[in-house]
This record gives sequence, C-alpha cells and structure tokens, in this order.
Amino acid sequence: MPLHIVFSHGKESGPWGSKIASMVEHVKPLGEIHSIDYQDLKLPDERVQRLSEYLNGLSGNIVLVGSSMGGYVSTIASSNVNVKGLMLLAPAFYLNGYNVSKPTTRCKHVCVVHGWNDDIVPYQNSIEFAYEHKALLKLVNDAHRLAKSHAVLNAELENIITKII
Repeated sequence: MPLHIVFSHGKESGPWGSKIASMVEHVKPLGEIHSIDYQDLKLPDERVQRLSEYLNGLSGNIVLVGSSMGGYVSTIASSNVNVKGLMLLAPAFYLNGYNVSKPTTRCKHVCVVHGWNDDIVPYQNSIEFAYEHKALLKLVNDAHRLAKSHAVLNAELENIITKII
C-alpha cells in the first residue's frame, strides 16, 4: 500500500519552505511527497477544504504534516479522512479567527513539536492539545519557525512513518 506524506505550510510561508524542504529530503525515499500550495487562500477553513478535496484523491496510507496554520488545517482534515500519522509544528490551535475552537483528530500516531520561545502561537496551546490527545509532545529551544530544529523535525517525522510502514 503506498504511503503519501502531505505537507501543509503556514500562513506566511509557501509549499517548499525551509522546514518542508528539509523534511522532504529526509523522508522522500519512504513515500510519495505532496506539498499543497495555499498561498492564494488566506482563511484557514478554505485551506481545510482544499486539503480535504486533495486527500479524497489519494489511496493508501496518509501522513499529514502541518506547520502553524497548516497544523490546524491538517488536524481538521484528519478528522474527516483516514489518516495514519499527524505531525504538527507549532500548530495554530485555540486562536481567534479559526472556526474550530477545539480541534480534534482520530489519528493514533500524533506528534507535536513547538518552540519554547514562540511569540506567535503560545506553546501552552500545544501542551493542551497533546494532553487531550495523549500525543507525543516535543518542546524545543526555538521560536515559531523552528528554524534551529530541523534535525528534531526530521527524526520525529521518520518515527511516525516507521510506525506505519
């Protein structure tokens, strides 16, 4: 059964930003890579719709990776599609302007990575989500962009994938 690794970027980023490029390089031998471009959509729930429609065209095992707003988008989409793995990078949870105030997932393999020094999304939001979902939580000495944490991100994504394949 094929493995699809689907990336969703954040509000101010693009589909091939530095975090995504690093993770893609690390895991591309393990599955088919997809990175959705949301740059033409500003509202998170429009992005959820785009991702959900895209996922409906895939068959096989799916791992979603979402950064910031993309973490919200990936989580909401995972509640409607059978997703095997969910990796969230400083996910934009419990913030004003998002239709789902308490995001949930049915996914069993969930990892959240968040920076202690994030000045955009409070790390406490990830603690709350991880606690509610009994998810793996990695708090790192980094900021919102997780620019110093590529090695951690690569390792955790690989860990999720190896649990599935």
